[in-house]
Order: sequence, then C-alpha cells, then structure tokens
Amino acid sequence: MTTLLEIEGLQTQFFTSAGVVKAVDGISYTVDQGETVAVVGESGCGKSVSALSILRLVADPPGKVVGGKIKFQGRDLLQLSDREMRDVRGNDIAMVFQEPMTSLNPVLTIGMQITETLQHHLGMSDEEANARAVELLGKVGISEPQRRLAQYPHHLSGGMRQRVMIAIALACEPKLIIADEPTTALDVTIQAQILELMKNLTREFGVALIVITHNLGVVARYADRVNVMYAGKIIETGTAADVYHNPKHPYTLALLKSVPRLDLPRQAKLDPVEGQPPDLARLGPGCPFRPRCRHAVERCARENPPLEQVVPGHYSACWEKSNLTSAGKPIS
Repeated sequence: MTTLLEIEGLQTQFFTSAGVVKAVDGISYTVDQGETVAVVGESGCGKSVSALSILRLVADPPGKVVGGKIKFQGRDLLQLSDREMRDVRGNDIAMVFQEPMTSLNPVLTIGMQITETLQHHLGMSDEEANARAVELLGKVGISEPQRRLAQYPHHLSGGMRQRVMIAIALACEPKLIIADEPTTALDVTIQAQILELMKNLTREFGVALIVITHNLGVVARYADRVNVMYAGKIIETGTAADVYHNPKHPYTLALLKSVPRLDLPRQAKLDPVEGQPPDLARLGPGCPFRPRCRHAVERCARENPPLEQVVPGHYSACWEKSNLTSAGKPIS
C-alpha cells in the first residue's frame, strides 16, 4: 500500500510566560492511502495540536513547529510557501474541526460555505458549485439539500452541522481528511451515525482518514491503526486489533478499563484513570505517566522509555510492557 502521509519527529512548542510547552514532542507515524488511523488520548496530550501542525494552522505566536518533517506524497509541507500551503488545505488535505456548533461561520449561508471551496480550488462557476453542493449534502444524508443551501448554521441541529462540515471536507475530493473530535457535543446515536458515515464515505472515495478522539471506544470498529498519545508523545501504536486485544502500555490499559462495558453487571463500577495529566511545561525526568501508573518501577522515575517493538507492527514505550495483563474482552 502506498504511503500518503509520513510524519517524522514532529515537534510543536508553545512559548508562554510560564515556560516552553512541548505540546508535540517528537512523534512519528504514517498514513497509507485509504487507511483510517486513530489518534487517541486525554485532553491536553497534544493530539489536536499534532493535527493542526499538519496543516500549519498552529497560531504563531505563541505556537511554532520547531522540528521534524511532515511529508505528504513526498513533499515536506513545512518547506512549502504560504501560498502553496493554501492550495493544499481543502484541496489535498481537508479537516473537520472540533465542535460542530462553532466550526461554521454563523453569518454565511450553508451554500456559500460549501461553494467557496469549490470555486477557489476547482474554479467552478456559481451554477456548477451549487449543483455540486446539493450533491454533497445528499451524500452526507441531509434531507432537502437544495433548500438547505439558503439556510444558516443556526437553522440546523448539531448532527446536521457536522454533516455539513463533512460535506465541505469532501468537496474537492481530498486524499486525506483529518477529523478532530468529530463527535464532540453530539448524542450517542448521532455519534455512531457520523462515524459510520465517515467510514462509508472514505471507502467510497478512497480517502485516508485521521480520527482524533479521547475515547478508545469510539474508534474501536472504525480504525485500522491506533496511535495512543500521552504528554506530547506516542506511547503505543499498532493495529486496532493489537491495541484493543493486547494493550502493552499501562495508559492504554487504563483507558480501556475506563470505558463502560455492556458485558459486565450493572453494579460494576468504572475504573477511572487516576490522577491528572502532567504539566507539559514542567516535565521532569523519567516516564511522564509514572505518577498515575499502577505498574511503575524504580527505573520509570529515572528514564523515559523509548517506543520499542513488541510484535511486528505493535510498539510500546514502557519498561514493564512484558508484565502487563490484558484488558480482558475487547470492546466491540
């Protein structure tokens, strides 16, 4: 399979009065054509910043990509001019931003927000762009698409707004879509519909997908590979089957155990991840997860473990990965 996106040692930092925040600290991963890759972790772990870094949308100041490479079809996006990067955004790489309630411009009609992309990147006329917009709204499951073009975001529900965001992302038939928390603020039923829609559309168009989420349960049935992030680093990566059936990092294990399960008695208590995420401006030596880890040993306080292969294609950054017990029956 052809590699579409290759991230090598990406480092993004924020320079603040409290110190330098290493939001993304040397992550590396690839995305193949047509593949769905999930990036999972708690709020503040760097997953959204890593996505914004790919499209060079990190606000400068205070943020800045200070190291690494982001190769898309062989071109390093960090070396492109601003004009070249504008041609990439929306055309080759599209993004479904977090929070559908605020991602759309409230003073522009739905039709204008979809057709603008088509006219800018593909040079379509008003008539061609409107016809394509109606087609896209129909594909994402919005009823009466012709009438929706004249409506404003406040006329639509949260689920419908997210469908519009997906339609905008698909408008120019990009090769890669980045979905940042695409189910935030949506109820459980709509979450499943949106994820199913995105998976079906990526299959139909052959588009690669990066799904960013804090919930391992959300991506269990949709991702081909999973990258688990903590404190700006990828601490476990592998196929979805490997990560769910045989987690090899205490943080991944804790995330899996904190998800409610239907196969357990109703009286069973959730097993939450204890403690708080670390301050990324004040990381000390050793493993950043150590203060919250039930498997920590003395070495964890001195040395930060590297990402090492457990089995082919499955990597973990933990000194005790060989001693971890399974999370039990995987989420399905």
